[in-house]
Amino acid sequence: MSVSLFSRIIFGLLAGLLSTAALAAETVEITLKFTPDLKNGKSVYEICATCHLPEGWGNTDGGYPQIAGQHENVLIKQLLDIRSGFRENPAMYPFVQERTIGGYQSLADVVAYVSTLPMHPRHRKGPWTDFRKEYKQGEKLYQSNCSTCHGRGGEGNNAESIPQLYGQHYPYLLRQVRMVKKGQRKVNGAMQAIVSGMSEDDLKKIVNFVSYLPVPEDKKAPSLNWRNKDFN
Repeated sequence: MSVSLFSRIIFGLLAGLLSTAALAAETVEITLKFTPDLKNGKSVYEICATCHLPEGWGNTDGGYPQIAGQHENVLIKQLLDIRSGFRENPAMYPFVQERTIGGYQSLADVVAYVSTLPMHPRHRKGPWTDFRKEYKQGEKLYQSNCSTCHGRGGEGNNAESIPQLYGQHYPYLLRQVRMVKKGQRKVNGAMQAIVSGMSEDDLKKIVNFVSYLPVPEDKKAPSLNWRNKDFN
């Protein structure tokens, strides 16, 4: 599978590294380009595989997401956000530092590799299947509030660093939106406003619907690889 030139590394709110207080309140955006080395990316990923699994499939309790097949820019943005402290994740923080995982080239390599991993299509789903009213209510809420950015099928947007949502475990998604609602995870203002204005019940319905979004055929792992690891 060919991988195009790796693209943007965004240093959100890293102007604090600059010397003057006036500049410290600004957001600095730097764009760098790397040609990813998938062989090195696979080697670097060994650091990540203990928690995220060798396949990148995560686990069903919400502790670790399915990262296989995720957009490159989304993955590297999250790594850099955690490295800088912009996103609080104590468990991952030591593993994303340069002394552990390497410099920006290593980050580019590993996210490019992860983006090529096929996804487990039978990830953990929510409690309400498509014949339940809660599923339909969640679908309506998602399409009216979330699909403009994340896409009607949860495909996200690599250029805009917007995560794809299909294939993600229900408990992980629910934990993340709860953190956003409580202000424990920083996101863009539009998403913060939407999530903050919703009830717990509505958030559960949205996340339930998202958990049933199908993984595209061309992103699924061969059935022989996942039939003995059914998350449902």
